[in-house]
Amino acid sequence: MTGSPIGCHALVWTGDFDAAGITSSIDRTKAAGFDLIEFPLMEPESFDSTVARRALQDAGLSATASLGLPEHADVSSDDPEVVAAGAKLLRTALERTAEMGGTVLCGVLYGSMRKHLAPMSDRGRANSIEAIHRLADQAQALGVRLSLEVVNRYESNLLNTGRDALRFLTGVDHPSVSVHLDTYHMNIEESDLFQPFLDTGERLGYVHIGESHRGYLGTGSVDFDSAFRALDRIGYTGPIVFESFSSAVVSATLSNTLGIWRNLWTDSDDLGAHANRFIRDHIAAVRTIELH
Repeated sequence: MTGSPIGCHALVWTGDFDAAGITSSIDRTKAAGFDLIEFPLMEPESFDSTVARRALQDAGLSATASLGLPEHADVSSDDPEVVAAGAKLLRTALERTAEMGGTVLCGVLYGSMRKHLAPMSDRGRANSIEAIHRLADQAQALGVRLSLEVVNRYESNLLNTGRDALRFLTGVDHPSVSVHLDTYHMNIEESDLFQPFLDTGERLGYVHIGESHRGYLGTGSVDFDSAFRALDRIGYTGPIVFESFSSAVVSATLSNTLGIWRNLWTDSDDLGAHANRFIRDHIAAVRTIELH
């Protein structure tokens, strides 16, 4: 993990991403001690990448972006028109990421983020693989990497485990696409929080650090000791980004999608500073084990 940029999801700070929200979230990310900010591009058309780029340069921070596709723009749909809408949305998000100087576009890029009522169809899976391969070509030309987030069964019917993601990447067959693991989702779907990191190995490109209830790190049931030991074991050097949601900050639309019904915290600045220390302390502690 030596050299991994430590980041924070922008929804820790605000649910509004107008010019003021973009600037303030960057400033607060910097003040909390992070190296990187991850912007959610749920509505990429309205995201002001010029403001973001300027504020990032002023703060000396790097950036990534993420999103989950809505049902009407789902590239894993059987409907060609819906797939086309999803491909258009992804292209716009990719362009905004590149314009602000972002290095990675991650999240549920491969399908709609919602509770599905049926398994993924063969046609839907093939459509998703084709869409991600095309997006990866576009991303490579712009100098942006893609990382596909593995989420729980209530948010996707396609990628629920690290091994699901590896099988999907075999179909995509593109060097610019990696696996994005999240400890919150892993705590629901995986057998442990050690082996999946070893399984994904060099295909792991992005990591979210989140607690079992999405609140303060260390106050839930996630086995962070195993997670950080595994990351050190594989020599992971990619982004490690804190993610936490509270209904006090998250927009009503996303709150309904993710089931964020509680105010798990109200002081973003304290939460962020605590998460930065927590992550860096765990990395340092693992390194001392490896040195002896």
